[in-house]
Formats: sequence, C-alpha cells, structure tokens
Amino acid sequence: MARTLIKDARILSMDPDVGEFDSGDILIDGTRIAAVGHGLVAEGADVIDGAGRIALPGFVNAHIHTWQTGLRGIAADWTLAQYLRAMHAGLATHFTPDDIGIGNHMGALHQLNAGTTTIADWCHNNPTPDHTDAAIEGLTASGIRAVFLHGSPKPDPKPGTPHFSEVPMPRSEVERLMDGPLGQDDALVTLGLAVLGPQMSIASVAEADLRLARETGLLASMHVSGPLKEHDGFARLEALGLLGPATNVVHGNSLDDENLRRLAGAGVTFSLTPEVELQMGFGEPLTNRLRDLGAVISIGSDIESSMAGDMLAVTRFALQAARHDLTRLARAETGAPPETIGPSTRDALQWATMGGARMLRLENEIGSLTPGKQADIQLIDTRGINLSPVHDAAASILFHAGPADVETVFVAGRIMKQSGALLDPPSEQQLKGLQGSGRRVVNAFAGAIEA
Repeated sequence: MARTLIKDARILSMDPDVGEFDSGDILIDGTRIAAVGHGLVAEGADVIDGAGRIALPGFVNAHIHTWQTGLRGIAADWTLAQYLRAMHAGLATHFTPDDIGIGNHMGALHQLNAGTTTIADWCHNNPTPDHTDAAIEGLTASGIRAVFLHGSPKPDPKPGTPHFSEVPMPRSEVERLMDGPLGQDDALVTLGLAVLGPQMSIASVAEADLRLARETGLLASMHVSGPLKEHDGFARLEALGLLGPATNVVHGNSLDDENLRRLAGAGVTFSLTPEVELQMGFGEPLTNRLRDLGAVISIGSDIESSMAGDMLAVTRFALQAARHDLTRLARAETGAPPETIGPSTRDALQWATMGGARMLRLENEIGSLTPGKQADIQLIDTRGINLSPVHDAAASILFHAGPADVETVFVAGRIMKQSGALLDPPSEQQLKGLQGSGRRVVNAFAGAIEA
C-alpha cells in the first residue's frame, strides 16, 4: 500500500485528543491516517513538504443541491416563493439525465478544488432512474466522497396524478440502489434519503418515508423552511419512535421551542445554510438555539443556483450570522452589544468538519485528523500575501483563505489536488458541456413560459 508523509505542517486536527501542532507530521498509509505527531519517519514513503501550510480535515458540505451547478447565479435575487416556483415547478422539469450528470460532476470537482472532501448531495430532481444513475455517475467520476440523498421532484401535478406531498419515497428504487454499488459500506459514494418530512408531505407519507429509512438503516434528511403541513407531525413521528440520530433537519428556522427540544432530545441532527436562509426570509439561523441545546450542527452551501459553494465562504458566513444574532438579541435587551463574541472560529470549523461527519454518521471515518480515520485531508498554503503572517491557524483559514489557497487535497489517501491544481481538472469540452446544459435548460424554461 502506498504511503505518504506530510512533514512540518501546522496541524489543526479537530480532535481534542490529538491536539494542534505548530509543526508536525501526518503519515498516510493507504486510505487511512496512520499517525499524527512529531518527527515521524516512514521509509519509502512519498514526502510532502508541509512547511508554511496548515493541515486540517477536508470540509464536509452537509447540504448541497449539486444538480443545479449549470444554473449558477440564476437565483441570486429570488425569494423562497420565486425559487420554489421557478426552480422546482419550472427549470427542474427540463433537465435530462445528461444535465444532471454534468452538473454533479463539475459541481463535485468545484467542491474538491475548495477543500471539501465530502458532500451530502441532496438530489431532488430525479424523475427517472436514468436521472438518478447519471447523478451518481457524476459524483463517482469526480472522486469525491459523497452521500447521495435520493429525493423526489416537486413539479406541478398533471391531471389525474397526485400532488408530490402525497407520494412516498419509491421503495423499489431505493432497493435497486442498495443492491448496486451504493450498497457497499466502503464505497466513496453511498446512499441516503432526501425525504419530504412533515412540512412537505401528509402524515402517512412522512411516516412511510421514515419507516423506510429505519428499515434500510439509511439517513433521512428533510427540509423544514416554513410551517408544517401536519402541525403535529414531529410529535407523531416521535410517538412512533421514528426520530433519532439518523434523522436530519435542514434549516428549521421556524421551529418553535417545543419542537426544537423534541428533535434535539431525540438526537436529530441539523444542517444550516445561513446565507440562503437570510436571503429567502426563513428567519434567524438556528445556530445559537442549537448550541444551547447541545445539538449536532452541520453547515452547507445549499443551492448552487445562487450561493458560493466553497465551504470557506459558507463557514465564515455561518459564524458571522450567529454572532449577529447574538448582537441583535443583546441590543434588543440592553441597547448595547453583547459582552462576549459567542461562537469562536474553532467552533465554526467544527461545524464544517466534525459536525458534518456526525450528521452523516461518518464521525468514526472522517471529520478529524485522527489515526485510523480515512485520510481526507487538505493543506492550505499560508505563504501568500493574504495569509502571512499566521498568528492563529483557525482565524487565518476562516477569515483570510480562499479556494486558491487550498494547495493539496486528499480523499481516502488519494491526492485530488496538488500544487494548487486539480490532478483531474475539467476539460474544455466538459466546461462547454456545463455551459451548454445551463443555457439549454434556461431557454427551454423561457420557451415554455412564452408558450
């Protein structure tokens, strides 16, 4: 098995038992981290100079609709109502499997380039098995680690067909995927469910979907971005024993204290996307309420059609949104700023690493530079004018680094980016394919409106 030794890097392990190193070494043996420490020696190993770099775990983007990559920028000025109408009932209906495939492939490469090694790909534009297979093929081709969350489209119903809120997750399709490559626990791309939940489905569908998740052992993630269709939906699911660490809520800003305590108490995890939440009027991000409850917080970039996809920007925005929320509350109460800053830069980096790993139930495999875990690692070059000098590694990463500073990226011990460039970058033909896909979908949507 190939071995790689990273020498003399500044290390942010995100594991309190491993700690931080001003200058330390990381030994990679095959797909896993073999050791983290000082003065490591490995005969025959490939050596990477880590001096002037910060080593930390690859980011975990806990919520991204990668299929929208070909529509970047189109939703930048949309409200939630406009997004739901134009995207799900409109643009999404014009996607072919090829559009989904190229979007997922190029979107995943973008994530790798910016230091993200794992994504929760929330795919809710898969009207046919061909769309689903193309989405999975796009992820696999990129080399990223991903949990493919199989969702359901949300078009306007055709005459004689039920509304999407009345349609449960297709068991046969889930079983088909589990019988294929997504059913292998050691695969880079594995399976989860993107369910409708009590906000977007009737009670029987919410129950059926979570029972399917429980029976198959799959993660079930759901959006909660407004009032629940079933006002007592979470109480019902709790009574049925269907809430737990394998249940994930995305957003959740509108949840009242009773439901939030219910969910957190059951071990439900949360994925926050503060930038889109603030744009589309979901309300204040849940960050500080969840911190008070000790709940698992993860963060994601959400819609590729609007928001910056790199986790450096996502994490910075999430941190400052949480701090702003505390300032808002303090000023309302005392007329003065808060006396403490609230969440720290290291807290935010935890959301972007171990928080995402816990949300995906991969905390024993990824999220920290811990010996025995998968070697999902990024090296950030701090020698440039924007990052030098480094007084605090976490602060330098979060407030001064950008994707161009991500010099090296490993996924399962395999180098995906080196010397600041992807080893398997998108070709000119692929980029033209992405551009052509986006233009075709937009033009088809515009033509349908005019007709």
